[in-house]
Amino acid sequence: MTAGPITSEPADAPPAARSEREKLRKHFGRFDILFFLLCTIVGVDTIGSVASRGAEAFTWLIVLAVVFFVPSALLTAELGAAFPDEGGPYIWTSRAFGRLAGAVNNFLYWITNPVWLGGTLSVSAVTAYTTFFNGGKDLSTPAFYVFTLAFVWIGVLAAILSFDVGKWIPTIGAWSRFLLLGLFTATVVVYGVRHGLHGFGPGDFSPTYAGFVGLVPVLMFNYVGFELPSTAGDEMTDAQKDVPYAVFRSAALSVLLYALPILGILLVLPVKAVTGLGGFLDAIRQVFTVYGGHVAGDGTATLSGAGSVLGDLAAILFILTVLSSGVTWVMGSDRALAVSGYDGAAPRFLGVISSRFGTPVRVNILSGLVSTAVLVLAHELTNGSAAKLFGAVLGLAISTTLVSYLGIFPALAVLRYKAPGVPRPYKAPAPLAISIVLTALILFASVQLVAPGLGDHWFGKGYVPDGWHHHERVKYLLTEALPLLGFMLLGVLFWALGRPTRRAATGA
Repeated sequence: MTAGPITSEPADAPPAARSEREKLRKHFGRFDILFFLLCTIVGVDTIGSVASRGAEAFTWLIVLAVVFFVPSALLTAELGAAFPDEGGPYIWTSRAFGRLAGAVNNFLYWITNPVWLGGTLSVSAVTAYTTFFNGGKDLSTPAFYVFTLAFVWIGVLAAILSFDVGKWIPTIGAWSRFLLLGLFTATVVVYGVRHGLHGFGPGDFSPTYAGFVGLVPVLMFNYVGFELPSTAGDEMTDAQKDVPYAVFRSAALSVLLYALPILGILLVLPVKAVTGLGGFLDAIRQVFTVYGGHVAGDGTATLSGAGSVLGDLAAILFILTVLSSGVTWVMGSDRALAVSGYDGAAPRFLGVISSRFGTPVRVNILSGLVSTAVLVLAHELTNGSAAKLFGAVLGLAISTTLVSYLGIFPALAVLRYKAPGVPRPYKAPAPLAISIVLTALILFASVQLVAPGLGDHWFGKGYVPDGWHHHERVKYLLTEALPLLGFMLLGVLFWALGRPTRRAATGA
């Protein structure tokens, strides 16, 4: 493989790729990329899941920021600037390992996001609504579906709109994060001055292997996404300069925006009171009593006066934050799937860019349909239990997301070798070491998601997920592994269906 063609279009690019890329519009500037990245990486739906692990979670958050988050920023800064084509991670993976690997990897990368939008994010939004606007009472089934389906399809509509309009959702979402997390952190300080804080000693921060196994998948899930803006590479005004700029600034802001609220939750609530779904919302409600309200002897917080008003504002900001998380990921992953469609690694029907909007409308609609199906199926299978729905879908979203990076992270070292002459405005130090370390961490996390505790005591005490028992370890293994295998096979099917597009490039 020669260096020259990789920078723009490979020698075997199908005619469809050239015709579809002409429909793309350049609307994506430096600060748009920065705000997009903040919405991509800083998600509030998993803050409670991390904090529920106690003070040790804060330790692992900082450790992984150093050994995982920073190296992945370095990797993305190089690949995004050197190979700025539309499709980003699909382009990097397929150029490094071929279209079959790119097809499988890209299907996993895409399917995660409609699953996440229709499951974890929609139930997080409805929980915020019921907590602050419905007295903590669950919505009726019809009301639940009205709220969550509106949430899903508003997100899909934002992804369909041309990027000069749709990009305002990530911009609003970024400012919502600043306001929500900043207000919460400042209020924790006020709460601590007035009421004291929940104490823990230095020993509580000590890292353990069991804690690492439990935390590393969700922390990595929080820490991935630097590559997402590069899925719109041909829509950037100056990708080679703007990608490294936005990646490094968003990395620093993201660690800060995660660390402060997690530490705040640990200071305010006892670990036993922190849940994956409602932990952050419960902490908001409790600390906001400093503006009006009280905390009962059983720990139940009731807001009144200014506390109630600010609590409602926080709920609105929370909903905007989770919506913008879903929108940015759907915008990016849908573009990557569309690129694979016109590049011959997915059905040609999906590889169509709308002449009117400059967006992959067909894939956007497909994502909405998948999100809707996941929402309805998960709600019915869990008998309407928001906590069970949240946990089940989050586990699936994490596993499919992390496995897709097994193709993305090695691409840095492979493309350095295959395409040494490609201009690189930014070059990551030690590319082979970065690829090996990141890939090894992702592989470890993926194995632990499927078989928790493997290597120490598989499904033993300290590793068993909530709601499961040791004798159910094989059932759990199949529950996690079979969907992954099914998604990989669908990726192979997509590649097979892309054969006519590939053949058009060679005339065979």
